[in-house]
Amino acid sequence: MAVVAADGRVVLDCARPTTMPPSSRNLTIRLVTAAVASPLILLDLYLGPAWSFYALVLAATIVGGWELFGMTHGGDRVAQAAGTALTALVSLALYFGSHDATVLLAVIVLCPVAAIVLALSRLGDIRTAGARMAATVLGPLWIGTLTCTALLRQDSGPGFAVLALTYAWFADTGAYFVGRRFGKHRLYEAVSPKKTWEGLAGALVGAIAAALLARYFYLPAIPLYDALGLAVLCGIAGQAGDLGESLLKRSADVKDSGVIVPGHGGILDRLDALFVTSACVYLYVRLLVR
Repeated sequence: MAVVAADGRVVLDCARPTTMPPSSRNLTIRLVTAAVASPLILLDLYLGPAWSFYALVLAATIVGGWELFGMTHGGDRVAQAAGTALTALVSLALYFGSHDATVLLAVIVLCPVAAIVLALSRLGDIRTAGARMAATVLGPLWIGTLTCTALLRQDSGPGFAVLALTYAWFADTGAYFVGRRFGKHRLYEAVSPKKTWEGLAGALVGAIAAALLARYFYLPAIPLYDALGLAVLCGIAGQAGDLGESLLKRSADVKDSGVIVPGHGGILDRLDALFVTSACVYLYVRLLVR
């Protein structure tokens, strides 16, 4: 059924299906995913034991490792599995040996050795062997920093873990919406054409909002200046982490690192900023709070 105006224009056509634009559909999926996942994560942080949150972190670490090595070692399932296993081992070593300097030194030494052995045993195309070897060092150490979130929960309670999460979440949200609405000046077009300086400003505003929320609601022990300083650091560093993951995807010629998170892509797409913010907050707690 169609409603036709006097001049012959169709102003309403009930027979024509109305479809949501792809960008709006994607935003809806992102919001629904966040609305479901965020409360579950917070409940686990505040009501569950420390080990249950680490189990969640370890699962995300394993999936993230599989996504990364799927991009850097495409077609080589053996190398992908070995790289993912190394990533999980780094996370386990950091979590259970974070207070033992020998364990941390072993991680730093053994990662390059494992990368060399893997590259030599799975040589493949000699022209990309060096890059794959370097990725096998970077990947486990980079993704392994997610363990800092679980260490914050274990050593300092849920407050600082939530702070690390909200720095990343709020900064990502601010960058997304401000960039969509006001973004005009490209931040680093060669790496990520959609990122803008306006989006970076939105990320800083979002991180500052996370700092104020922590200071005045759930983490009053943190000094205001510390919370704001961390917000600026995490806002900028988190966007750098996002750009780093974008660089990885562009070099691998993929749009998303995976499909496990509806509306967001893969674990790396969702947590790239958190790798950095969790490490920054953890270092702050270890160096300045204790």
